[in-house]
Parts: sequence; C-alpha cells; structure tokens
Amino acid sequence: MDGRIGYDDDFYAWTQEQARLLREAASERSNSPIDHENLAEEIEGMGRSDARALNSALMRVIEHLLKLDHSPAAAPRAGWRSSVINHRIEALEQLETSPSLRNRIELERAYRNALRLAADGLARDGIAPHALPAECPYTLGQLLDHDWWPAGRQDQP
Repeated sequence: MDGRIGYDDDFYAWTQEQARLLREAASERSNSPIDHENLAEEIEGMGRSDARALNSALMRVIEHLLKLDHSPAAAPRAGWRSSVINHRIEALEQLETSPSLRNRIELERAYRNALRLAADGLARDGIAPHALPAECPYTLGQLLDHDWWPAGRQDQP
C-alpha cells in the first residue's frame, strides 16, 4: 500500500481517511458524477457509529460494575456480571478492528450516563444517588480487563 491506512488494519481511521480523500477528489474533479461529499459523510458516519458503539459498551460496563459494587440485591447479580462480560467483549472487538478508536473514548461522558442508569436501578434497592462516586472509580484498563472485578459486594468469578 502507499502509506494509506488499511481497511482491515483500523476501520475507524480508514473511514476518516477515505472521507478526506473523497473531499480532495471532489475539489480536483468537479465534473465527476460521483457525489463525493455525501459519500464522504456516509463513510465518516460509519466510523462515528463505531465510536458511539464503543462508548455505549463502556457505559454499560460501568453501569453494571456500579450495580455490582453497590447493590445488596442478590438476584440480579448474575445478569449484571453477564452484561459486563458481553459489553467488555464488544468494546474490545471495536478496539481490535479500530485501534484508533481508543482516542475517541469519552470516559467521562460514559460515566455520567452510566451513573444515571445505575442510580435509577439502585434506587429500587434503597441506595441514594449521592452514595455513588461523583467521578468514575474505574480506569479504562479495569473496564476492559476480563479478569478485573471491583472489590465490592459482587461474587467473585
């Protein structure tokens, strides 16, 4: 290849590069029947969709780790653990196919949204929202580590 990013090497970076190249081609070949700008936007959108999916998976990991860490309820624990495992897999697969998505992780935003969801669910267990940490207590490494679980009330694997 000529220094360009490969589709199979980093999908997100490839979408951004292809969109840029389409826009460059549009400015050089104004008579081309190809709708360069809309194609560029669609390709960029594919990359943004992957970034949203990654951040959504991280939000779910955080939500259910918070519930495992703070809820006294026994019945939903297996479901929360399963959700953490599934969403870790999703996040790791996104990062495997698009390593540059690591730069698009919005951990603070994912935590804010996860906190809202966890607080709503934990309120049913009598846990007040202010009992939850104001800032994310988990590192990105912990969120993605299949073997890491918080030292709270959850059963260990």
